[in-house]
Amino acid sequence: MRKALLALLALAVAGALVFYLLTIPATVPASALPAHAPDLANGKYVFTAAGCAECHAAPVKGCDDLKTKEKDVLAGGRCLKTPFGIFHVPNISPDKETGIGNWTTVDFVNAMKRGVAPDGSYLYPAFPYASYQRMSYEDLIDLKAYLDSLPAVKSEVPPHELGFPFNIRRGLGLWHRLYVDGESFVPDPHASAELNRGAYLVRGPGHCVECHSSRNILGGIVKDEEFAGAKNPEGKGTVPNITPSDDGLGEWSQDDIAYLLETGNTPDFDVIGETMAPVQENMAQLTPEDRKAIAAYIKSLPARPDAVPKSEQKKDDEEEEDGAAPAETPEPAGEGGNGQQEHDVPE
Repeated sequence: MRKALLALLALAVAGALVFYLLTIPATVPASALPAHAPDLANGKYVFTAAGCAECHAAPVKGCDDLKTKEKDVLAGGRCLKTPFGIFHVPNISPDKETGIGNWTTVDFVNAMKRGVAPDGSYLYPAFPYASYQRMSYEDLIDLKAYLDSLPAVKSEVPPHELGFPFNIRRGLGLWHRLYVDGESFVPDPHASAELNRGAYLVRGPGHCVECHSSRNILGGIVKDEEFAGAKNPEGKGTVPNITPSDDGLGEWSQDDIAYLLETGNTPDFDVIGETMAPVQENMAQLTPEDRKAIAAYIKSLPARPDAVPKSEQKKDDEEEEDGAAPAETPEPAGEGGNGQQEHDVPE
């Protein structure tokens, strides 16, 4: 009996050691950062392309309100209700006590490219660092400098509400082994400069794949279903397929997509809904060349059928309509509809 207990103890110790070794955080050393003078103008541009305010600006009312207050007051306070639990979006203003005012540039880079906080703990991937890791060091340095120029706001945010085992951050080290490598975007030498720019914006700061793709049981993107649509991670409704298939944007031209990003208007004279409105408002602030590049890259994606079956889409849409408040209608782009649905942020 004693030998059996000792054997079990030895196995437990060995298992714990293996778990520890497999989940050691990988970080970017300060020596890896290029000698780059921060460009605040580019930092603001990246801030817009990445949609930082839509998650980090304080909501007008409750934590699940899509409308936000001033876009440069990044006090946090939104909540994201997911199958894993409730994530509370943190304060990323330059406040030294409740924000990220004490973070160095390399701290920020590690959060964005490695999903690791300054104290060495893992950040939850509801914050889309699996996409942000593709951003260039220069863009991240510029973005950090711009964030540091914004108002410091003292605002405590509640801790995440997660059950076991999701409340064990160390376990995210195993998830990182599957989905996080910290590598920056590498241009395709066989593609045009326009396509490479579009790919960088879509897969890096724009993090479009995070909403428009289905996920597996681990919360990772299903590679064969990238951009083919997904169930709304916060509940009712579906996120559309944006591949150039019959189920997606197959009938749309590159100009149609670029025009939608600029105006919020679809080719059939409709307007985008409330949740997409702030994304489009950000895209409207990009250069025409960048919007065209994004459209070109989207048109180059593999054409895929809807990842969410039509029957489920119909059911989700009906439930969404049944649960909608009759006195409110989605606001079209440019009239104040704010909020994104896909991600949390560093904490």
